[in-house]
Amino acid sequence: MADKVFDFQVFLNESKETLLKPAEYFAKMPKEGGLVEPIIKGLIYAVVAALIGLIVTLITPAAPSFGTMGAGVSISGIMLNLVYSIIGLFIGGAILLVLSAICGGNTNYEANLRAVASLMVLSPVYALLGLFGCIGHAGVTGVMIAGILVAIAGLAVVIYACYMMYHALVKALGGKEGRAKVICIILAVIPTLVIISGLVCAGAVMQMAK
Repeated sequence: MADKVFDFQVFLNESKETLLKPAEYFAKMPKEGGLVEPIIKGLIYAVVAALIGLIVTLITPAAPSFGTMGAGVSISGIMLNLVYSIIGLFIGGAILLVLSAICGGNTNYEANLRAVASLMVLSPVYALLGLFGCIGHAGVTGVMIAGILVAIAGLAVVIYACYMMYHALVKALGGKEGRAKVICIILAVIPTLVIISGLVCAGAVMQMAK
């Protein structure tokens, strides 16, 4: 099917629905229409996330010391982020296709790529977590508290991403609910255990610092 013309207003509406009502969005997500639309969607999310990251960097205490050179490096970082995001989009489409196949769902690559592009709506949200890094830089304790806040908020985003992926697998790709639930729970548990172990270590370090 020929590529559809990208509609920015539709993009905004879909982004809001994907983020706030994933079950409803993925139940009616278009599964075809060409690759241009999901690629543009992924690029927009990547640009917004990169700009948020740049702003967060500039408002941190260390940012002013970089001056013009720091801004140049940040712009280069944005360009690299766009390249990595597109590569990640296509790799993510392949990974989701495998998961969909395991769940007995749709194995059409375009449909899976479109689902991944929609899931990328969380990338700007994840970039906002950098704001927690601006909280308290006084000594080891302040840095550790900021790190703990970032870890907890990041875990919440990861768990919600797994929740969204569950609806993508079941409602958009037609996978079996039981298998999709098991896969998403496993994907949520692994980073949870990693972050919890990190928080335990951080707590020990804070006690030593005191």
